[in-house]
Amino acid sequence: MANYNYDEAGNMAAYFLLTCLSIILIPITLASLSRSKPQVRTGCQCIQCVERRASIRKRERGSFLKPKITRKTVFLLLGWTVAGYLAYKAATTEVENKVYDPFEILGLRSGVDLKAIKSHYKKLSRKFHPDKVKLGINDTIEAVEAKFVEITKAYKSLTDETIRKNWELYGHPDGRQEISMGIALPKWIVESGNNIWVLGAYGLIFGIGLPSMVGKWWFGNRQKTKDGVNARSAAAFFKSLTEDSGIDEVVGSLGKAFEWERSSANTAKQEGELLDLEKKIKGKLDGKWDELRKLAEVMPGEHESRRRAFILLYAHLLRLPVTSSSLRAEQAELLLQTPTLLNSMLNISISRNWLQPTLSVMRLHAYLAQALVPGQNNLKLAQLPGVSPAEAAELAPKAGDMEDLISSLEKNGDERVEEIKKATEKWGKVEVLDASLKVFGERFITPSAFISFLLKVRLSPPTAQKSANGTAPDRKAEEARENEFLASKKDTEELPDGQASISWAHAPYWPANRRPGWWAVLADVRSNKLAVPPIKIADIPVGPQYRFYKQQFQGPQTPGLFHWRMYLISDTFVGEEVSRDIMWKVDDASVLNSEDITAEDDISDPEEDSLAGQMALMRGGSVKKRQDEESDDESSTDDDRPNEPESSSDSD
Repeated sequence: MANYNYDEAGNMAAYFLLTCLSIILIPITLASLSRSKPQVRTGCQCIQCVERRASIRKRERGSFLKPKITRKTVFLLLGWTVAGYLAYKAATTEVENKVYDPFEILGLRSGVDLKAIKSHYKKLSRKFHPDKVKLGINDTIEAVEAKFVEITKAYKSLTDETIRKNWELYGHPDGRQEISMGIALPKWIVESGNNIWVLGAYGLIFGIGLPSMVGKWWFGNRQKTKDGVNARSAAAFFKSLTEDSGIDEVVGSLGKAFEWERSSANTAKQEGELLDLEKKIKGKLDGKWDELRKLAEVMPGEHESRRRAFILLYAHLLRLPVTSSSLRAEQAELLLQTPTLLNSMLNISISRNWLQPTLSVMRLHAYLAQALVPGQNNLKLAQLPGVSPAEAAELAPKAGDMEDLISSLEKNGDERVEEIKKATEKWGKVEVLDASLKVFGERFITPSAFISFLLKVRLSPPTAQKSANGTAPDRKAEEARENEFLASKKDTEELPDGQASISWAHAPYWPANRRPGWWAVLADVRSNKLAVPPIKIADIPVGPQYRFYKQQFQGPQTPGLFHWRMYLISDTFVGEEVSRDIMWKVDDASVLNSEDITAEDDISDPEEDSLAGQMALMRGGSVKKRQDEESDDESSTDDDRPNEPESSSDSD
């Protein structure tokens, strides 16, 4: 018979709660530790980038006096504190369900004889008999009597036949005992006086809390698109973008999205500094600021959250200093939101096959990364350390490229040369070694064929000296490597031996460490539309080694000649893009049959004295005569002619 009781002290509940907490805390802690591992990636070593990375580390980790505490950190601290208390309570709890062992109670080893048991019992009786024990300060007569009864029961378990049989059969000298099973709930939970509180807690948790969490998750997901932006932001992109949208229209569409992507709770905070920033922006952009506000629909007195974000966005693009720490944090937060918003805008443009807005969205990434006003290509040199936008606009007509700029600065003894060289070492100028369309295993592209757009690229610093390489490339090895990659299912080739992933890019104004990337786009020149959706590539090797990338798509269904253009655009550096025309042809499927016939004609005829040659002669086919026999026949023809009369005279 089992006797069920509740856990009065909560010992079993401690084990239960500790198990549940461990299931939750251990995975979250391991995930947090894996994310917090220090980055081994190196980066640009110019002073601006080094200071920027230091400020990013300080912002992400906090300082010793002001550590960065997030909700997850608080949850983990509280969770492990409770887990530690439960573990201590479980470790210090005395275990009552012990196996009854009379030898242990008497202090004897198992297997001793009866004479030793009786002798030892007499010694214990004289020592622990209640009439002979002197009570101490903390001792009671009840405890002494219980101790003596326990010793007596143990002695009888080993000497009395009936009691020993009970111990051997049931594990206790008193015979069969009730099975006590504890329920891992404190008794006060099920007491009648606490029923209303317990039911109230269950109602709050399962009737209100859990449905609220599920509803918030469900309706929150419905408000977001698959790109992670608000559905109203995506709708604004869909309405405002057109086939001819340039980079200014893209910036205006981006500004509209901040109304729904950002909270409007603190729109009145630091309003004075925002007004000063807007005045400075208006002075630098002249009348263009009013046009940009119209594109973003930022009207005075309306859309305050949008207006606030738009001012901070252009303060970043114009490199205006923001003195308030709260405004700087707000500016960094909205800048880090822009890649997600631009990605949503890019997908909308790609779905309509629009080339112009697609290129504008891609180029805007680099302008945001380098804090330059979009659309002004003459500011390319302002990306270099110590070169202001005004100076870059003056140097642009004179300096052909960065090599010319560095050489002219060196001649003038400019102190900025060393920092500029450090920045250009991690710049990364793309070299397109090959960009072609191929069908694996075929010489021709036929209708509806599965085509691979093959891209062969590498990086070199803009100021690298081009040295002539005397060793000719191994064409067969390169062709084998290309065919192996085309046959594989991977879209990106493994990095060459000795090549590590590229380091952090030179982006001293971007509020986070930036890993450079590129878009490869194929466009139809005749229709000025996207031909194939773009691909994003990264980790291009630096130096003489190159790397293959590919994109597979189904070709046109009809034969024809196509004129496409490939664009390779950087998402980090302004002006670093490459374009190349690709002329390719889709042949009729009959070319494959003619190729097979030509291949069969190229097979040489069998020799006359071979088995295949004899079979060909029997069928009336052509055979190849052996060269030595033909030469013997030709040389022996003239020698045999004088003998002919002799043979004829003999016959006569």
